[in-house]
Amino acid sequence: MTSTPSPAAGAPDELQRRLGVSDAVMIGLGSMIGAGIFASLAPAARAAGSGLLIGLALAAVVAYCNATSSARLAALYPASGGTYVYGRERLGAFWGYLAGWAFIVGKTASCAAMALTVGSYIWPGQAHAIAVAAVMALTAVNYTGVQKSALLTRIVVAVVLAVLAAAAVASLTSGAADATHLDVGADATFSGVLQAAGLLFFAFAGYARIATLGEEVRDPARTIPRAIPIALGITLVVYATVAVSVLLVLGSGSLAAAGAPLTDAAWAADAHWLAPVVRVGAALAALGSLLALILGVSRTTLAMARDHHLPHALAAVHPKFKVPHRAELLVGAVVAAAAATADLRGAIGFSSFGVLAYYAVANASAWTLTPAERRLARTIPVLGLAGCLVLAFALPASSVISGAAVLTVGAAAYGLRRLTNMT
Repeated sequence: MTSTPSPAAGAPDELQRRLGVSDAVMIGLGSMIGAGIFASLAPAARAAGSGLLIGLALAAVVAYCNATSSARLAALYPASGGTYVYGRERLGAFWGYLAGWAFIVGKTASCAAMALTVGSYIWPGQAHAIAVAAVMALTAVNYTGVQKSALLTRIVVAVVLAVLAAAAVASLTSGAADATHLDVGADATFSGVLQAAGLLFFAFAGYARIATLGEEVRDPARTIPRAIPIALGITLVVYATVAVSVLLVLGSGSLAAAGAPLTDAAWAADAHWLAPVVRVGAALAALGSLLALILGVSRTTLAMARDHHLPHALAAVHPKFKVPHRAELLVGAVVAAAAATADLRGAIGFSSFGVLAYYAVANASAWTLTPAERRLARTIPVLGLAGCLVLAFALPASSVISGAAVLTVGAAAYGLRRLTNMT
């Protein structure tokens, strides 16, 4: 197997190598620290109870293996498409297709989860209606070609970090904080902790953005492997601090029942002034994530439609706005329907199943690397692959059944297309 060559030095389409380690770390933080932490704490607490923090650590370990495997593959295959390309080149066309299909269905569910997060924090009583309105508005924004700028990304990250810091400080310094709530594992089960890890994996989504910077960083062979653990480490510290602070004031039982955990924590900590700030911060983070997710899913749909893995009509590009308008409208309609009918925990579980399947293919692809291709220590892709499979099947039964069913439908469609082409 040979890798796709990088653009020749000085070629017109070559990206400039301007990013250092700190730049790559910031991009990773911008991709990870977002609305996921606002949405996933309650479902995870429902599964693991006081074992929530153990589940968070397990999710971080699997995320590290996945990101490291993706980084090595991205250096060899700098073309866009991610694991859709890696699986195709290393394992065969079917596995590349399955990875792309898993990405689309998983990230579509992520869109629904982000939309529901917007609704839960803005107007809990009308969460579904607000979620559908958010999807429709952002689909319209994407349709006209307006994209989230780098400056907007930094602003969103700064606001989210400020809100998380304020919520953590208010909770940690509150008289309502009770250290007995941190009796880790007192009411947890092994299966519950694994399920929580699978749900919390949703909060780390985006870390592989670092792995796609191979053509844009200086000395990528050193920069990317250094940036990944730093960004993941910072994110884990932020998430652990927030989780501990919320657990201290709410306890695992109240956290599990919370519709908007950080808002409830602000009220429990007697920081009433902070509650509307948290609502705005969470909604802003979720809207930013939703905008980027709809954009990403529609582009992957475009790529697969061009390869005839999806209806070729979805590959159409609008003559004026220069966007894949049919793909964007379809994605928007599917996400709106999901946001109108699904619950947040179900959307997170389904999303995690699809994305874990996607990274299972990435780890299996990384395992095939040879010493000449500067392969990783074999323990990393093996641990990543095992972790993805274990966490995927530890998710709530409804998420596993629906996720497996959708992947089976995708595989059947692939087989049917192959048979049709052969006749």
